[in-house]
Amino acid sequence: MSTLVAHRKAVLPSRFSWLMGMHGENFHRLAHLFAPQRLNAGFYLSSVDDQLDVRLEIIEHHPYTIDLELTYCLRDSETGGLVPSARIRMYRDARMAEVLHYHADLRLEQALGPLPPARTIFERRVRRSSFLNRWLEYLAEQGHSIGTLVPAPGVAAKPLEAIA
Repeated sequence: MSTLVAHRKAVLPSRFSWLMGMHGENFHRLAHLFAPQRLNAGFYLSSVDDQLDVRLEIIEHHPYTIDLELTYCLRDSETGGLVPSARIRMYRDARMAEVLHYHADLRLEQALGPLPPARTIFERRVRRSSFLNRWLEYLAEQGHSIGTLVPAPGVAAKPLEAIA
């Protein structure tokens, strides 16, 4: 027996719920792809056949969060910085990953497609989460994973401390 819904809003999530769901999906994608919760603080590289090396920096482990940065090993011709890059905070207890800041370049936008301009803070958060979600999906399709991740040469990783 089927049920008719009188109000469409009764079955659709709110925009905030949708954003929190995307943060949850990003956590699971990131945890499955690179398992930063198991890595010591430090720099790691992932190389696959596409010749675009990915650099993951585990900045710091906290009792309930992990701060990290994900980037390609490409230099932006204008700024000299690594692009694209995303500063991410993973919330262990809530099982969410939020992009605190990101910088994309034209090459990635061409591969993933452009994101619409944001008019509000909420839209900026949605754009950052969409960027990370699409980028993690793209990295997985290219073959990057915890299996391709190795400590960066010449940079010693700090030991992972037991967190109570």
